[in-house]
Amino acid sequence: MKKKYISGHRSESTRENLSGEIDFGKDGRIVVKLSDETDGSQKTYKISDSGSYRLAVGDKVKFALVNSPEGQTARIEKIIDHKRLFISGKFENHGSYGIVFPDSRETKREILISPEAFGNARNGDKVYLEIINPENLKDENSDLRGEITEVLGKSGDRSTEEKSIIRKFNLVKEFPREVEEEAGKARVEVSTEERVDLRDKTIFTIDPVDAKDFDDAVSIEILEDGTYLLGVHIADVSHYVREGSELDKEALKRATSVYLVKNVIPMIPEKLSNDICSLKPGEDRLTFSVFINLSKRCSVRSFEIRKSVIRSKRRFSYEEAQEIIDTKKGDFAEELLLMHKLSKSITLKRLKEESLDFDSNEVKFVFDTNGNVEDIVVKHRLDSMRLIEEFMLLANKCATVFVNNLSKKLRIKLPFIYRVHDIPNKDKMKELAEFVKQFGYSINIEEKNSLRKLLAAIEGKPEEFIINNLLIRSMAKAIYTEKNIGHYGLGFRDYSHFTSPIRRYPDLLVHRILYDYIYDEKNILNRAEHYKKIIPAAGKQSSIMEQNAEQAERESIKLFQGEYINKHIGEEFEGIISGMVQYGMFVEIMEILVEGMIRFRDIEDDYYEYDDKNHIARGRRRGKTFRAGQKVKIKVMRVNKETKKIDFNLVLK
Repeated sequence: MKKKYISGHRSESTRENLSGEIDFGKDGRIVVKLSDETDGSQKTYKISDSGSYRLAVGDKVKFALVNSPEGQTARIEKIIDHKRLFISGKFENHGSYGIVFPDSRETKREILISPEAFGNARNGDKVYLEIINPENLKDENSDLRGEITEVLGKSGDRSTEEKSIIRKFNLVKEFPREVEEEAGKARVEVSTEERVDLRDKTIFTIDPVDAKDFDDAVSIEILEDGTYLLGVHIADVSHYVREGSELDKEALKRATSVYLVKNVIPMIPEKLSNDICSLKPGEDRLTFSVFINLSKRCSVRSFEIRKSVIRSKRRFSYEEAQEIIDTKKGDFAEELLLMHKLSKSITLKRLKEESLDFDSNEVKFVFDTNGNVEDIVVKHRLDSMRLIEEFMLLANKCATVFVNNLSKKLRIKLPFIYRVHDIPNKDKMKELAEFVKQFGYSINIEEKNSLRKLLAAIEGKPEEFIINNLLIRSMAKAIYTEKNIGHYGLGFRDYSHFTSPIRRYPDLLVHRILYDYIYDEKNILNRAEHYKKIIPAAGKQSSIMEQNAEQAERESIKLFQGEYINKHIGEEFEGIISGMVQYGMFVEIMEILVEGMIRFRDIEDDYYEYDDKNHIARGRRRGKTFRAGQKVKIKVMRVNKETKKIDFNLVLK
């Protein structure tokens, strides 16, 4: 075995020149997958060093295995087969050549553009380009070259930056003509041949006030024995989006709807998502229903899954439903109050059974008549939101338990697409344990109950959301897969996604699987073989696109936060230190959740240095310290609309 010596470090044992493929690991983060050609077995390795490569699932790579005290990890040496690499950035015209400064975090080096590849771009434009020599990404001595494929507009303009986000994450709002044509032929045709007719039942939806696609509705009844029948009714998208159709192919390609601040990139055309499939009040709609019989103590006694047809009696916003819960007056107050009571009991029961309850704030933007950001409001989690969340969790769990119970009954392993969440990474949990010590908390990383106690202890404290967010980042990423390893965060052994087929492809696939397993028993073995072949690829694609959507949505929020705070340059706000790095500290303005950076070099009363061991910044002369969770007063200094970075300065007392 070859020895590699690095100056100033001890030797590490390596195996070099191995070929592998980038894939998802169990924790949702990317790994290298190595196949053994002799027996076909596969091993996966964590990536310790990706160099400057921007890795994507499916990339073929050359790598070296490094044996270190932490075990074998992969060091990426070269990308053999990379997807075409497109990025956006700001263009500078230097006459005989152009330079693009990328928006990308992964690709930070400027890209040279030859005059014939300018594509009508002008100096200062934001452009979209293809890197034509991605194999040189890691070679700092080689120039990166690109070809501009689209001019997005003047760099820094909001509309331009919105386009840049859409292009950066390869999102496409428009659907191909053949997909729109298929969607245009869809009609609501009610037949009760295979469906339970629920049109006379009291069923309603509860959604965000600005929602247009209503894919879930709920109902409640008290049975003669005093138990409850909870109904969760989900839009039957699978009735309209048939497997193998152009609609289906495009839905799988997108895999999820993406909700940017002022733009929605839907998974299926709006004719279906906002009309035919949407559970509008007073309209007959085809649904897939889960009927859950709950005991008086809210344990699941039994459940049934059936195709159905409903006519929603009311469309509630979360705020409207909350007002009825609070005042005990209004439309369907009796049903809403009973649902609220049951949901609280279900939540308490879930939390007692190893579920972690993360609570993270979200922001809502208020726009003036010209479409400019007028205010930022923190959205608090209402009981009406928790009610719907709890019922959807229960329906998702029942759908998964049904398939696993059927597998046991038939004594075969029926394929299914699971939503799984692996146990946390120990190294990241150790970092978390060190971090929370500064707030006076301690956790045992081996015990899940210790994390639950931490979440309870920080509730309502200034540091609650800082620790919450760090804990979430320390966790594995939930993914879709054919292998059921359970859901650590929820504490569920069996879990999938069933309740949002308008906006998530796995839910649509689960509907098809359930239909075949429930209504086509004679053909179940053939269908099982079919699903065994297609589920792995569908799970991988859905996981990739989900993480892509999350990144795009975060960047969109930062864009609009920057637009708002840019109008408050020079103003002072109260903030909380949310994190530290070698050169400065991040501060979040608590009332609007806008985060910016205070650089140590800009603090005038002392020279500050970061003590990474104790997670504090300390002044050399006076010994004054700053730590995460500490409240400070800041002044807004500058906003870079292109990088979406915000700079603050400390207001000294």
